[in-house]
Amino acid sequence: MPRDLRRALLATMFFGASVGIFQATLNNYLADIHHLGAEARGWLELPRELPGFLLFAIAGALLMLVRETKMAAIAMSLTAIGALGLGFMASNTFTLVVFIILWSLGDHILFAVEGPIALRLAKGRREGHRLGQFGGARNLGTIAGVGLVFVCARLWGDRFGLFYTFVALSAAMAGVLYASLRSDEGQPPSRKLVVKKKYSIFYAISALFGIRKQIFLAFGAWVLVDLHRVSVETIALLYFIAASLGVVLRPLLGDVIDWVGERMVLAVDELLLLGVCLTYAFASDLLPAPYALYGLYAAYVLDSVLFALRIARTTYLKKIADDPADITPTISMGITIDHLVAMSLPVVSGYLWEAYGYRWVFLLAGAIALAGFFVCLRIRTPAVES
Repeated sequence: MPRDLRRALLATMFFGASVGIFQATLNNYLADIHHLGAEARGWLELPRELPGFLLFAIAGALLMLVRETKMAAIAMSLTAIGALGLGFMASNTFTLVVFIILWSLGDHILFAVEGPIALRLAKGRREGHRLGQFGGARNLGTIAGVGLVFVCARLWGDRFGLFYTFVALSAAMAGVLYASLRSDEGQPPSRKLVVKKKYSIFYAISALFGIRKQIFLAFGAWVLVDLHRVSVETIALLYFIAASLGVVLRPLLGDVIDWVGERMVLAVDELLLLGVCLTYAFASDLLPAPYALYGLYAAYVLDSVLFALRIARTTYLKKIADDPADITPTISMGITIDHLVAMSLPVVSGYLWEAYGYRWVFLLAGAIALAGFFVCLRIRTPAVES
């Protein structure tokens, strides 16, 4: 295995561990330590996703100074600082918001550059295969991270300072590995600013994905934590199951993208997401206990697995891009657009939850998934030359 590929996969594993630990513990942390309700949880998404909204400008500024691999190292440093702050210094709402923003800034910068880094390490037209490998590596890291949370929670209870120390150490290791990569040396620099009508379908898919992501990150686990009082230990176990499935499924899904194309994969993803939304909305009404909770567990795991299909957006962009230098700034623009649409949605969803009940949150998400299905049917990619 080439040196850069090996180190990039290891960096992705450490990144996966940091994200897995953070996401598996965040909702319990907010509910148990800061005593947030559903509406306050929705409002917190505004500052948490602010870096994503500003990413186009942030990434453009960083690309004037450093290449994608160094941007990834900077991102992991910010993530580590944010995690340590949440674990030991977030004593009030103001400091909570500050450190959430720092963590989120690192997270969003990395999401903008991880695809281009992986694409540079792809061979031939097997971009989906390579991105799937990176997704599997991230899931291996997630397994290690949430497994650590599960064991620690069983032994010592919910020790959030300890959990976020693990996040910081994993992010720091990823940063060191990203800083050592040389894959972008000798490559033409990425452009700082790209907005093209040709990429409008990519922008639309990014916006729809951002809406879906915000609803499920904010309220998917919140249904389990707030309504069913599910523990950190159980949430970590669900993450562990989803990550274990992802180790096998993500590389396979990458091959499926190369085989059947992005149009089919993304359209089916939206239909499966519609099923997940309906399960969240109606499982408690249609199924007796404890099967309703089991149904929600299954929906939670399936949604986590479906997140792997976002790599199809990156391979789609690679196929339609006028120039490889367009890819990083266009991904950054896509993230900015999805946050432009999605930043207010958790606030609206939190209000819907409080005013009309949690079902309406997921019925809204289901309607968006249905709209996304028809948008994905418009995807067209150039024919592969034989």
